[in-house]
Amino acid sequence: MFRSLLLFCLGYFKSRTQLQLEIVYLRKQLEILARKSRKPRIRPSDRFFFGILTSILSSWKSTLLIIKPETVIRWHRQGFRLFWRWKSQSEAGRPKIPRDQIALIKQMANDNPLWGAPRIHGEMLKLGFEISEATVQRYMTKKVPRTTRQRWKTFLKNHSAQIVSVDFLVVPTITFKLLYVLVFLSHDRRRIIHFNVTAHPTAQWSAQQLRNAFSDVEPPRFLIRDRDTKFGEVFTETVSALGMEPILTAYRSPWQNGFAERLIGSIRRECLDHLIIVNKGHLRGILQRYIRYYNTQRTHLGIGKDSPEPREVQGSGKIDKVAVANGLHHFYFRKAA
Repeated sequence: MFRSLLLFCLGYFKSRTQLQLEIVYLRKQLEILARKSRKPRIRPSDRFFFGILTSILSSWKSTLLIIKPETVIRWHRQGFRLFWRWKSQSEAGRPKIPRDQIALIKQMANDNPLWGAPRIHGEMLKLGFEISEATVQRYMTKKVPRTTRQRWKTFLKNHSAQIVSVDFLVVPTITFKLLYVLVFLSHDRRRIIHFNVTAHPTAQWSAQQLRNAFSDVEPPRFLIRDRDTKFGEVFTETVSALGMEPILTAYRSPWQNGFAERLIGSIRRECLDHLIIVNKGHLRGILQRYIRYYNTQRTHLGIGKDSPEPREVQGSGKIDKVAVANGLHHFYFRKAA
């Protein structure tokens, strides 16, 4: 009796708009179930309907009856890919080279394991093929072993306390717009020291985020970044003004900024892949909660299974948990006796 009265009160105080949307949501599901087929078949128009309505109906997950919330999120991602595939259909870019040239490049790479892209490119030019060295590198099946890989690892290990990485993360919204997230990661404790979100990244905006990141702390000696045009001349001048030395990664070499790439992968796998972003404010709030969990509670293999901001070991008390990072993860702790 009490439960029924409570449900009635909650339904009474819901906004009229949300109630109407919920009715439309349920009627759509009844329409699908009423179709003449053994198993309800979801049409593309149905997927579009559910994907749009989830952004304005607050209780859409509890209203779903015939599909799972994860399915709706997957439909949105598929729609995003189809949208950009359609938008990207153009004749721009370099023309493709013939298949016989691709086969010849692969044959040269297999026959001559010690040859690199410049050597094979020279042979192709001598054979009368007008082709760029970058194209040769793309189709090579074997690469010359790098002798400087261990030196790079040693550099990172010995100077991790003086290294910060910076990189951009691209996030699509429910309306297929792109938002850009700039993150700063300290290498010594894998700690995120600053982040911000924008829809229009510029060199001036990136330079201001750099100043904000080190406004209260001493800047490190090295800053690793890629060659993205969003890091323009103004950003480079700001790096030098703060007394830092920029380290630019090679073209198409994300492994040279591996810590930042790993961080972006964690943000996607552990947070953004399970949500649909509505707008910039929505994304900023989600990232604030996740980064708080990442810095203070999440354990990392690279720092001895501790969190970036060290957690003390609790040896006594009753174990309890609390949902964190938008309910996607849980933090376990011991209550004081």
